[in-house]
Amino acid sequence: MNMNHLLQQAPKNLPILQARFGLERESLRMNTKHRIAQTAHPEKLGSREFHPYIQTDYSESQLELITPVSISTKEARRVLGAITDVAYRSMNPDEYLWPLSMPPQAREDEIRIAQLENDYEYRYRQGLGQRYGKLLQSMSGIHYNLELGADLITQLFEASNYDSQIAFTNDLYLKLAQQFLRYRWFLTYLYGASVVAEKGFLQEELAHPVRSLRNSSYGYVNSSDIHVSFADLETYVQDIEHYVKTGQLSAEKEFYSAVRLRGHKHNRDYLTKGIRYLEFRCFDLNPFDFLAISQETLDTVHLFALALLWIDRPENVDDTLLTAARLNNQIALSHPLTPLPEEADTQTILDAMQAVVSHFQLDETYQELLETVKQQVAHPQLTLSGQLVDRLEGHSLEDLGRKQGINFHEYAWSAPYALKGYENMELSTQMLMFDALQKGINLEILDEEDQFLKLWHKDHVEYVKNGNMTSKDNYVVPLAMANKTVTKKILATAGFPVPAGAEFSSKTEALRYYGQIEKSAIVVKPKSTNFGLGISIFQDGASLEDYEKALDIAFAEDTQVLVEEFIAGTEYRFFVLDGKCEAVLLRVAANVVGDGIHTIAELVDIKNQDPLRGRDHRSPLEIIQLGDIEKLMLNQQGYQPDTVLEAGQKAELRGNSNISTGGDSIDVTDQMDESYKQLAADMAKAIGAWTCGVDLIIPDSSLPSTKDDPNCTCIELNFNPSMYMHTYCYQGPGQELTPKIIAKLFPEIIS
Repeated sequence: MNMNHLLQQAPKNLPILQARFGLERESLRMNTKHRIAQTAHPEKLGSREFHPYIQTDYSESQLELITPVSISTKEARRVLGAITDVAYRSMNPDEYLWPLSMPPQAREDEIRIAQLENDYEYRYRQGLGQRYGKLLQSMSGIHYNLELGADLITQLFEASNYDSQIAFTNDLYLKLAQQFLRYRWFLTYLYGASVVAEKGFLQEELAHPVRSLRNSSYGYVNSSDIHVSFADLETYVQDIEHYVKTGQLSAEKEFYSAVRLRGHKHNRDYLTKGIRYLEFRCFDLNPFDFLAISQETLDTVHLFALALLWIDRPENVDDTLLTAARLNNQIALSHPLTPLPEEADTQTILDAMQAVVSHFQLDETYQELLETVKQQVAHPQLTLSGQLVDRLEGHSLEDLGRKQGINFHEYAWSAPYALKGYENMELSTQMLMFDALQKGINLEILDEEDQFLKLWHKDHVEYVKNGNMTSKDNYVVPLAMANKTVTKKILATAGFPVPAGAEFSSKTEALRYYGQIEKSAIVVKPKSTNFGLGISIFQDGASLEDYEKALDIAFAEDTQVLVEEFIAGTEYRFFVLDGKCEAVLLRVAANVVGDGIHTIAELVDIKNQDPLRGRDHRSPLEIIQLGDIEKLMLNQQGYQPDTVLEAGQKAELRGNSNISTGGDSIDVTDQMDESYKQLAADMAKAIGAWTCGVDLIIPDSSLPSTKDDPNCTCIELNFNPSMYMHTYCYQGPGQELTPKIIAKLFPEIIS
């Protein structure tokens, strides 16, 4: 059966780019002395016995970051970014990840075998150390997993002369594996980045820098008596089984090929169940990229793999691959600035890549990738090793490694409230995702715009929306809390203090009510709202004109509006989870303080420069606006946006103290009397809420709340309370809430 010319004969609308991807990155943890860290695997990462994203590779200090399967290279790299972010912020704050494939200067005794609970895995690593040396095992790289799309394989199978789709799939992947080994040298040339070894790593020093020690005979290679044939799948399986049986390999996975057949634990299963995907293992870490591999590299390799399928497979596979291995070693050990040797047939590869781009009419991005590769072929200094060799200092890359490692460490710790790559999602959801990734809970984003997540561990599945809306709440409870009239009636019936007021469905009706509240302190707000939207507060009564403006603002948010008495006192947000108050926040309404120089508008701009402030709940504090509500508030105080306040003079910009409208957050959990915490928890219980934000106005928090004199009024319950504002506060220590949500949802894995 012939696997050649299938792509050439395929229709142009073949889903040629359909594929699934996964990445595995290895990196050493380093300490403040720029030596390999001797600390244990980070405790914050939970159990590595089941962790799907962050494991230890050979040594205790060598992290392995593993992405789930993604339908695009962009998404795979994005997830790798999030996992890398979690890894950095779960390590000791003074540790960083070594950004190079070659380790820093180290001794054998500094390489401590991973302290795994699985005795077989520990003994397996001991055997590797004895067979190859522990220093060799400290080299790190990236593995690129590629699964061709199901529709792509099916359409190619239907166009072939194969009777069995499993047999076809196996042959297709086997051809790709053969071709990968045949042209592996091309990737070694482009992306090799292990150019030197630090003193003591090699028995003999190299005469000059090279392209890739890791991809040469000095890297991950089995002993010279191991010869596994890729000519056909049956022989491949038999050869590996033979070497395991004789003890020349301790396990099937010890076969260190640059490409591995993947999808089953035992190779023999491929014969009957089929190869599922391939693992390309030849990528050195790119020290210029935070994730150690660029988007350009990922997409170029995908195009390269498709070009390998375009090229005819060799007739004499084993001889061809033996010759290719020698060529790869030659190129790997060549100086990075030397051109490729004549026997390196780049034209065949470049022509095949061009043919794939042209035949399947791929977009301009792929043509640009190809043009970049052509430039790198013509100019070795543009390759990764070519760029690195210019950074050598005294035949060492340790200075570069330290500098880049520290830079990446600082970047990882910038904006620690956000999850790298997912900054456009709602902040509490980002924080929950961080905790799920950290503890090894499987995570899938079902709808990014709707902030809808699927979390699971084994057979236990939980769905979470907006960070804390879960199956723990009855469906009707959030609906009740979203309706402020219903909330007030439920709380009042249960004996809790709520403000008096009236509800209106038309502006005309509400205007008639003005005579009853003309001289009263009032709050005008939408019946159903969140994040403090559409709320106006008049502590000294409102003119008819201002009252009408407030009604317009409220009706813009809802078809029904509440006009309630204003309750004097200080407003606090209580966060209740599963019957317990976990955090208390004093929220100070948006404001500016004068300096005698700047206008109010300028002071707002200055305050908005705070790095904690952002937009759309993607930062712990919100940007302060100068909209209609704020201008109305200023007008009540006799100010305009161009007013220059005296030094120390305060201008209130909002009557409501929501963080989402520019307020400041102050954590007072430890200072708040327990009686108010219990009262808030009881209110949440009265409405049946698992998670709930309880807003209390307390005139004097130094006085306890009692049954006869609660000393407070509940102005609102929130069905989806923001958690980030309790954690990253304007003042105070902050309270971590998303880990408690995770612990409640998955008690079986959270100690």
